[in-house]
Amino acid sequence: QVHLMESGGGLVQARGSLRLSCAASGRHFSINAMGWYRQAPGNQRELVALITSGDSQNYADSVKGRFTISRDNAKNTVTLQMNDLKPEDTAVYYCNAAGLSHDYVPFSSWGQGTQVTVSS
Repeated sequence: QVHLMESGGGLVQARGSLRLSCAASGRHFSINAMGWYRQAPGNQRELVALITSGDSQNYADSVKGRFTISRDNAKNTVTLQMNDLKPEDTAVYYCNAAGLSHDYVPFSSWGQGTQVTVSS
C-alpha cells in the first residue's frame, strides 16, 4: 500500500508563494502519475496539477503560469511551487499518486491534505 505524506501548507498573503511537497512510501510496482488536487469549502475536489513519470504535465486553467509541478521519480516525490497566490487559491490541497501495486493491481492513493490559506 502506498502512503503519501504532504508538507508545506500555511498562511500567506496575496501575491506570495508557497511550496507543497509530497513523498510516497510503501511497496509498489510503479507510480505512473502524481498530482495535486484541492477542495475549498462547499466545492468539489478539483485537479490543480498533474505530472506523469514521463514528465508530461497538466494544469488547471486557473493556475497556469503561476504554479509549477515537478517530480523526482527516484525519490517518489512531487512538489508544487505556487507563486502569485490569490485568495481564491485558498483550499485544502491533497496529493495523489496512481500506479500499479507490487502485485500489479491499479491503485490511487491520497494524502491527508494540507491547508493553504491566502489572505487578501
